[in-house]
Amino acid sequence: MTRVEASPAPRRRRPAGGRRGTTAEPGRPGGTWQAVRLVVLLAFVLLFLIPVYVLVVTSFKPLDEADPSSAWNLPGQWSTSGWSSAWDALRPGLANSVKIAVSGSLISAVLGSLNGYVLSKWRFPGADVVFTLFLFGMFIPYQAVMIPLAGLLTDMELAGTIRGLVLAHVVYGIPICTLIFRNYYVTIPDELIEAARVDGAGMLRTYWSVVLPVSAPAFAVTLIWQFTSMWNDFLFAVFLGAPDSWPVTVMLNNTAGSGAVAVQYNQQMAEALLASLPTLLVYLLLGRFFMRGLMAGALKG
Repeated sequence: MTRVEASPAPRRRRPAGGRRGTTAEPGRPGGTWQAVRLVVLLAFVLLFLIPVYVLVVTSFKPLDEADPSSAWNLPGQWSTSGWSSAWDALRPGLANSVKIAVSGSLISAVLGSLNGYVLSKWRFPGADVVFTLFLFGMFIPYQAVMIPLAGLLTDMELAGTIRGLVLAHVVYGIPICTLIFRNYYVTIPDELIEAARVDGAGMLRTYWSVVLPVSAPAFAVTLIWQFTSMWNDFLFAVFLGAPDSWPVTVMLNNTAGSGAVAVQYNQQMAEALLASLPTLLVYLLLGRFFMRGLMAGALKG
């Protein structure tokens, strides 16, 4: 009896250009949707960059060309006179803002790190109540504490000083810094802390040797957050400060409303760019850590 072998089934021929995992072609619905989404995103980017274009172009125009009617035109003659005048006008305010923002953000980050470490890894009876009180401080508006804060700084002889402004920002920034660090430290395995305790490390030693070395993303988030908040602050500065301690935001407001006969648009645009460059630089240096540190602990704790 002869044995009949079944012939293998014919293979399907894959159409030309039909590789797996390729993106949709422009003619298909998926490709059309991607094209529409790209166009919408580019439109939003263009809409966002239009004011920046006007700022940059106007800041490099001489005074006789800096006029709202020609705001879209490129400078006929490129000039840095607006930048020189802006630097002379804002230099004291920039120095004050650097002192306030740098020192205040560093102090806030360190205190928030210590608070978050204790509330997450070195817990004590009533830690949840203390953490709730910290969170409650985030929802108190600035306007509600202005009068008592001004009285407190006056009693401490810090009213109208840079140290007083730093203290106000640090105290008001501790709740959000504590929240960020606490949520970040929750993601650190408890076994590392227990191992450090077994080896004889105390609370501060464990913080310095185990927790602090892995805290760079959380520090980046708090430093960016606090630096931006302190640099852009106007209410605390104008209410609690004095002319010799005014930051760049108050001086920028004063130059914009100087009441001059001819509005110096080139100087005002240069001042706006000059006042925003430090925060942009901070985001460029620490931005890659921002989302990583901000999202840490979002699914745990």
